[in-house]
Amino acid sequence: MVEWADGMVWLNPPAAGTAMAEGLAVTTGDQTDFWRGTFYDFYRDDGHFLHCPATGDFSAELRFTGDYRALYDQAGLMLRANATHWVKAGVEFTDGVMHFSVVVTNGMSDWSVLALPGWSGPLTLRLSRHGDAVRVQYRDAGGAWRLVRLAWFPPELAVEVGPMCCSPTRAGFQVVFHDFALGPPIARDLHA
Repeated sequence: MVEWADGMVWLNPPAAGTAMAEGLAVTTGDQTDFWRGTFYDFYRDDGHFLHCPATGDFSAELRFTGDYRALYDQAGLMLRANATHWVKAGVEFTDGVMHFSVVVTNGMSDWSVLALPGWSGPLTLRLSRHGDAVRVQYRDAGGAWRLVRLAWFPPELAVEVGPMCCSPTRAGFQVVFHDFALGPPIARDLHA
């Protein structure tokens, strides 16, 4: 089981990062993001990503909170092979509401969102890699895991995984990553 300090390193270090009793507090740099082309016609690879290697099939879980205020403020988990192949999932602030957001990038990015009106406090999410698939889930207010996305991802690519955060329209988005764990994959069963 991998946890916080086990050799994790930053891709694009944030403006600030401090270990505290509650977890790792991070403050984003100015206008940071991960995105490739689709709809917006820009290519960004300067978001903050704290990562470690993840081999074979695995599940990664993260519990986090953020001070979401500006359009596209986002935090969550990332699975990344390189600048053109990655998945990011978590909370993204858009249209004045927190959304559970997933971006899958295989050359170009796509984006899916699920509104979380009235959500407050920490959110826990899980990314599981099963061969050529990445399963994205979040834990609802009642404690049940909810499937948000099942996406294809090239099975031959080695990946890194860990917390990520971005603030495409500003600097100073504040996030606390409370718990991170990486271990064996959950069962492949999709339905209870």
